Amino acid sequence: MELKSDAFDDGDNISTTYIMKEIGGENISLPFDWNNAPAETKSFAFSIVDPHPVANNWVHWFLINIPASTNSIEEGASGKNMPAGCKELNNTYGSVGYGGPQPPAGSGNHPYVCTVYALSVDKLDLDANVSLSDFKKALEGKILAQATTTGSYGR
Repeated sequence: MELKSDAFDDGDNISTTYIMKEIGGENISLPFDWNNAPAETKSFAFSIVDPHPVANNWVHWFLINIPASTNSIEEGASGKNMPAGCKELNNTYGSVGYGGPQPPAGSGNHPYVCTVYALSVDKLDLDANVSLSDFKKALEGKILAQATTTGSYGR
């Protein structure tokens, strides 16, 4: 599988359009495209996590129940134009949907690891307030393939 974003190349910086408003951005959700999912894929899940030691695996976006027929998420889709049946869960900020980068000043560049998971099940039944560890547990044994791309942002 492959995952890419028109907003950044793997390892490159994420532009201010996609960062939190509190630090000068617009908090518009990032666009993504993926391909080469296994034929037996029944749904997709998606996450953006900041594993920087200061961020401590901060969740910026959790998506579940993305239909198998879907291979992209449009820019700005969070809360507005998500694929039918897709469910956005809470981020670590405490709100449903996308929450852009907002690393603490002086903490250096943070990696934003974006991952799409091709799943062997049609649907996951997860609470909106799911933790990262429970999200990962729910995926165990159901991942047919996965792909990542990583953006960077610091201030």
